Amino acid sequence: MSQEIWAAVVSEFSDIPDISTITRITVRLVLAAVLGGILGYDREMKAKDAGVRTHMLVAVGAALFVIGPLQSDMPIPDMSRVLQGIIQGIGFLGAGAIMIRASQQKVEGLTTAASIWATAGIGVLAGLGLDATAVLSTVTVLVILAVIPHIKPRQKAEDTDKTS
Repeated sequence: MSQEIWAAVVSEFSDIPDISTITRITVRLVLAAVLGGILGYDREMKAKDAGVRTHMLVAVGAALFVIGPLQSDMPIPDMSRVLQGIIQGIGFLGAGAIMIRASQQKVEGLTTAASIWATAGIGVLAGLGLDATAVLSTVTVLVILAVIPHIKPRQKAEDTDKTS
């Protein structure tokens, strides 16, 4: 009886057939976590609500939603629906990061929401095994988060008219 139970347990965990597959999945998940963590660290250092853990979880979650279907040999048209679901789902999560301060006539959290959305995309890339593209995308997002805030925006003509 115990051999039957053990055989059932072993067969239940047979979705990872060899060490090569374990290594590939581990690298993809760790890469997603690290890249998401880098973006989250940037947000956390700027005292934003969604920090390291949130971005890591978003990236790993997105990678998982891609790795599972890849392992089960899901057809490409079905995979595109999975990707659409990730994009929409992260949109709802990002919406939770956006706050409207009516008294100050100010919207906050748009950049954090966008970084969460970009992090999901990076997680998808890592999950698909597109490591170089995932790293390049992370660098691009970091440059946007780090450099763009230091570029002084040009005043609009109507703003200039008000101050003159």
